[in-house]
Amino acid sequence: MTLTAVLIDDEQNNLDNLGHLLGAYCPEVTVTGTALSAKEGRLLLERVRPDLLFLDIQMPGETGLDLLRSLHTYSFDVIFVTAHDQYGIQAVKFSALDYLLKPIHIDELRTAVDKAIQRRGHPQGQLENLVHLLRQQHREDHRIALTTLKETRFVPVRQVIRLESTNNYSHFYLAGEERLTTSRAIHEYEDMLRDYGFIRCHQSHLVNQRFVRSWVKDDGGYLLLDDGTQVPVSRNKKSAVAAALHR
Repeated sequence: MTLTAVLIDDEQNNLDNLGHLLGAYCPEVTVTGTALSAKEGRLLLERVRPDLLFLDIQMPGETGLDLLRSLHTYSFDVIFVTAHDQYGIQAVKFSALDYLLKPIHIDELRTAVDKAIQRRGHPQGQLENLVHLLRQQHREDHRIALTTLKETRFVPVRQVIRLESTNNYSHFYLAGEERLTTSRAIHEYEDMLRDYGFIRCHQSHLVNQRFVRSWVKDDGGYLLLDDGTQVPVSRNKKSAVAAALHR
């Protein structure tokens, strides 16, 4: 499969470097246009309609996220490119989208392109979810993209009761007694969900504080949830759990 691509970055040397890497290591990608600003990029996207967009996040004036927020339809996949791993990346992670940190590593570029090829023709709504996150001011309305073997589900964070890890898999337990399994480690979700009231009470457990009924300190200590689940609290997490529950 071949993909057409547009590159948007406010520095010409970054565009030249990425174009060179794609030509050398991703022969299935054909660059059909480049732009040095969000304004130029918006016009280019309307004219070219690529399969894939490599988009710098932090640009003067309008950012890459501002550009996406201004669009009405999304007929392309996006791979974000940024020199700042905290700038906008939280929302990108929440939407299960790919991103590359500058300077770009060849293996990471190749992996991101491979994922885009696998997704082509199977729109999963990641971009729509990202824009939804950017437009919503209230965290209670945010949805997290959970990619399983069969689908990508967009689940409201308020419906996630807890997470439990098994090796590099994370099991999401949702309100309504549904369980979803993803192939991402629990520590990645801990970073994403830290500001949403989730507590890492154990190496293998992450709990949504809104579902905690009580902290039972007998038998080593555990959190009793509204659905009757008992989630262990490890010794080295007790102070963090206490601080979180008494905020």
